[in-house]
Amino acid sequence: MKSVIIASLIASAAAFAPAAQQKATSTSLAAFENELGAQAPLGLFDPLGLVAAGNQDRFDRLRYVEVKHGRICMLAFLGNIITRAGLHIPGPIDMEGHTFDSYGNGWAAVSGPDGISQAGVYQIIAFIGTLELVVMKDVNGTGDFPGDFRNGLLDFGWDKFSPETQLKKRAVELNNGRAAMMGILGLMMHEQLGGSLPIVGPM
Repeated sequence: MKSVIIASLIASAAAFAPAAQQKATSTSLAAFENELGAQAPLGLFDPLGLVAAGNQDRFDRLRYVEVKHGRICMLAFLGNIITRAGLHIPGPIDMEGHTFDSYGNGWAAVSGPDGISQAGVYQIIAFIGTLELVVMKDVNGTGDFPGDFRNGLLDFGWDKFSPETQLKKRAVELNNGRAAMMGILGLMMHEQLGGSLPIVGPM
């Protein structure tokens, strides 16, 4: 028993000891300290050391994934709020005449006896896969930054903004996406726990 206690104390003390820093690692991380999204109070937040090697291609890939997931979660969170407020697309969802508002919100819409059919779930997955592989990507290789899916077609006046405004708008999207990822995760967890949330209503 004493040896277990001693080992625990040593481990606890080691946790607070200053870790040896390699010069190459700090130099590599410094390459991304001024990147978009590295802002106060956390700065460059990379607790798992995913970009510790300073690989620009890896950083761009991770940023691309982060932006894309943020956009998906913004839509998911907004969709959750809207449907729980009672707003649904009018008309039937299938050939049998089921309406959009006849299904539950959140997970209840795709699971359980009252959810949409298995074939409907497969159609949703196939649609998402098509978007992932064909539509929501830099098809032409003309993107100015990770997550630029304009492909020479959609612009909405983006090129008319100043570089400072473009950077600000990208930062806003990135931060909103990060918030939405946490938000939809919280909604999904609360739905499983039950109860009620302000604005959202019963889960």
